[in-house]
Amino acid sequence: MSGKPEQKRPRPRPKIGTHDGTFHCDEALACFLLRQLPEYQDAEIVRTRDPTRLAECEVVVDVGGVYDPEKLRFDHHQRSFSVSMSTLRLDSRWVTKLSSAGLVYHHFGTRIMAQTLGLDGTDPQLKILHDKLYENFVEENAIDNGIAQCEGESRYIISTNLSSRIAHLNPPGTQSIRHGGEEAGFTQALKLVGSEFMDRLEFYHKSWLPARALVEDAIRDRFKEDLSGEIVVLTKGGCPWKEHLFELEKDLKIEQPIKFVLYMDQRGQWRVQCVPQGLGTFQNRLSLLEEWRGVRDEELCALSGIAGCVFVHASGFIGGNVTKEGALEMARRTLHRADGANGI
Repeated sequence: MSGKPEQKRPRPRPKIGTHDGTFHCDEALACFLLRQLPEYQDAEIVRTRDPTRLAECEVVVDVGGVYDPEKLRFDHHQRSFSVSMSTLRLDSRWVTKLSSAGLVYHHFGTRIMAQTLGLDGTDPQLKILHDKLYENFVEENAIDNGIAQCEGESRYIISTNLSSRIAHLNPPGTQSIRHGGEEAGFTQALKLVGSEFMDRLEFYHKSWLPARALVEDAIRDRFKEDLSGEIVVLTKGGCPWKEHLFELEKDLKIEQPIKFVLYMDQRGQWRVQCVPQGLGTFQNRLSLLEEWRGVRDEELCALSGIAGCVFVHASGFIGGNVTKEGALEMARRTLHRADGANGI
């Protein structure tokens, strides 16, 4: 015996297997997500279609023809594959067939978020964030399954989405060697998809989720502002409220739809905004009075009989007043006119 202490052999790097050749947003996001886990943070990404080499990998995504979470195999190309969020979670409403990134996100997304945000794994915020990020970031990887976003022919092309930008990182054949080849492009793809995922997660956690609490408080207090219960007053301006309002109306089982939302703008004045009939629509549940539309300042004050009026948009979806009381009165007058027209 030499008396020298036995040196420990370095732990071999774990391996994440994915296919070689042209890469897409799907496998780039799947690999990025896996590398956020402590056990794979220094994992080598093996890009190959060789079954022997893939068998040596701890995790395989987007290749291999197998979906088996216990064996850490996450492919979605097999003919029999029809897994969606709704088949994996009974409380899920999403029926879009999952990509490899979607599979990895389902199995590890909550854990990644808890670790990244420093939250306890049982924190109820995690489910809300998991659903939100899936709907607004991960689900669009359905493009890798050849699933169209809408029925019929699109009226225009969107070529600047994340999937397109990742695709553009694939080097043209004649430039493959000059630009470092596919490996250099795939490394760029990991950075791009990772930065956007983390930026989106931070926004939803620090801005979108706190806004939900503000909107919920305002909805619960709406009868303090007006007995109709159809006017909501936000305590902070700049709060993204529309999506939260629609979801909370369902969650809180509100029977009488809310018609107006009031908030303070950046200049300290008040806005009264009509609630649309749904997200992405320009039709309002109730628009501000027709005779006010396109009228401003003193002329609007004289016409409406309300002090402090600033404007009403020509389409009637929003108006302004110097004071909260004035904005509230603009909403009330519109409600009363509508009630009178309906014989209430």
